[in-house]
Amino acid sequence: MEKEYLIEKWLNDELTPEEHEAFKALDEYQFYVDIVENAKDFKASDLSKVDDFETFNNKLKNTKAPKPLWTNPILRIASVLVIALGLYFTLFYNPTIQVNTLAHQKTTIELPDASKVTLNALSEVEYNKKNWDKKREVTLKGEAFFQVQKGRTFDVVTSKGIVTVVGTEFSVKQRDHYFEVTCYEGVVKVTSNDISETLTAGKTYRILNGNYSQSSTTLDEPHWLDNVSSFEKVPFKEVIAELERQYDLNIELQNITQNPLFTGGFVHNNLDNALMSVTQPLNLTYKIVSPKQVVIYGHKK
Repeated sequence: MEKEYLIEKWLNDELTPEEHEAFKALDEYQFYVDIVENAKDFKASDLSKVDDFETFNNKLKNTKAPKPLWTNPILRIASVLVIALGLYFTLFYNPTIQVNTLAHQKTTIELPDASKVTLNALSEVEYNKKNWDKKREVTLKGEAFFQVQKGRTFDVVTSKGIVTVVGTEFSVKQRDHYFEVTCYEGVVKVTSNDISETLTAGKTYRILNGNYSQSSTTLDEPHWLDNVSSFEKVPFKEVIAELERQYDLNIELQNITQNPLFTGGFVHNNLDNALMSVTQPLNLTYKIVSPKQVVIYGHKK
């Protein structure tokens, strides 16, 4: 059917059902309907009526049919930018902040509420900056000292347990078989598996190889902040692992079949001094093979 024939019959409200379906199938159908509807909104009096076909057709000739939006170069550029920004925020923008340290490295970061976290060597902390006002929570791998501003509950989540505080100073150590929390100021709640304790200043919570214990300290902050690692009745192999982290070393143990408990410490800025500190109390010897390789010897029986 011819388009003009359909339009004329539509204006006169004379379309048959079949013709009406053909008219609705025209590409410009909605365009014609909008013109008539807009004309009704702006009529001058109640005597106004819809244009006859000739008048309506002349208006169509003087009215540009709408072009597809995609043909507009400015809109094309804008669309590309919107898509690009969408992809960026979806794929690249991540409100999760992650900070980690290398061997023989420490760093201090400030959280959104001005709380501070100092990371020991080979440690990692992660938190969500966007939701911080609603949920103060950090995930820790390794060892860190926290100085928490008062406010909402502050959680430190580790693979070994959760530490919950409001405003305080404390340290958390989470290694393979070692989980330790020391409270230096305020009150700390620690939960690991089915063991939950509330620590006050000077108290230490420890789970070592599955065994729980508590101890006390008179320190105001952990020794490692001053480049000294200290231990109290800790298995010797844990001490060696910390020595490797602080000096970025590989330490080989020869003729050492036992894993005795060690109490003492070592400095982080002098390898010979550190090795003597951990070997002499146990009557061991050592050899620095290369800048990255050390062997510690036990006595042959």
